[in-house]
Amino acid sequence: MNHIHHRITRIGTDSSISNEINLQSVPIRVICGELKNKYMKKLIIAFNFLLLLAVGGRAQDHADGLYSVAFYNLENLFDTIHDTGKNDYEYLPDAAKGWNSEKYRSKLKNLSKVLGELSRDKVPAGPAAIGVAEVENRRVLDDLIRQPELAAGGYRYIHYEGPDKRGIDCALLYDPKQFTPHATALVLSTPFEGDTIHKTRGFLIVGGELAGDKVCLIVNHWPSRGAAEPVRVHAAMQVKALKDSLMRTDPDLKLIIMGDLNDDPMDLSLAVLGAKKHVEDMTEDDLYNPWWVTLEDKGVGTLLYRGKWNLFDQIILSSTLLQATKGLKYDHNEVFMRDYLFQQDGKYKGAPLRTYGGRVWLDGYSDHLPTIIYMRKQ
Repeated sequence: MNHIHHRITRIGTDSSISNEINLQSVPIRVICGELKNKYMKKLIIAFNFLLLLAVGGRAQDHADGLYSVAFYNLENLFDTIHDTGKNDYEYLPDAAKGWNSEKYRSKLKNLSKVLGELSRDKVPAGPAAIGVAEVENRRVLDDLIRQPELAAGGYRYIHYEGPDKRGIDCALLYDPKQFTPHATALVLSTPFEGDTIHKTRGFLIVGGELAGDKVCLIVNHWPSRGAAEPVRVHAAMQVKALKDSLMRTDPDLKLIIMGDLNDDPMDLSLAVLGAKKHVEDMTEDDLYNPWWVTLEDKGVGTLLYRGKWNLFDQIILSSTLLQATKGLKYDHNEVFMRDYLFQQDGKYKGAPLRTYGGRVWLDGYSDHLPTIIYMRKQ
């Protein structure tokens, strides 16, 4: 397995920060259940050190103290250009789907409409950060944040080119007026029992300041349901190792784990991660998963498969966001639903309106719905 080489470094907080934050050079690797690699130990120590230095920068105050963070799987946001070494042939103009510049521009317009509306009925400034999955490269991110709905908010992004065979990565969009990043890394996943077919896409870690608090976000895209359950359990064990180390180094850290986990909140992988359904069932080391009630008790999901709703797109919180007496405290969650996001007729009526149905271009948005958490500053 190839290493991606990055190094944690201090990032400036002035207007010279580029749209993409590029860092350089030490190998990073998570070993299931333990942080055995010396570079990983150093990375976590350095990461937390930078987070300790982070507080005290600029932060946009919200009149009512409400802030939001969101996640959205953008479903195959590919450009029309082949990336060397990547299996992106399905999304080239000469492929069966006929993916072309017109369709690409329409996809960008559709996605930016959704991203530009997230949480703004409750938080006029919009989300401080939006984790995204299934983006091909920095070109598509550059094109996305140039769309008027995102350009108006001044959104920037953090992205590392990962090892996924199709070329799809995670990224973090952020509003620099609300969130100031100070440290970032892509942590590579180890394959489950040597399975390189279904390896997860790496864990994007971003630490910084939000509303005067030290906040760390981990953006995920775990292996699909084409892989057996133990493969996602293996991903969960690696994220838990990261979470444990980060929280052990800084017990006051406010940690948010988000992503398309390809499992529902009640599945084994989430139990291994330590994500609980009810706050009263949590210990200090546990995480809170508000989406369990959303799916199991309210019947609301983010994707529809064979008539059944799943909720793979989750935002999970450390206990420090539940118990806070000052700074940010979890308030509530939401699956973002608007009529235009759903198919209005035909065989798949009521399902999220996606880009393609088979090879038929539907000019939709994504096969997933976005999720949002709201936090209130105490």
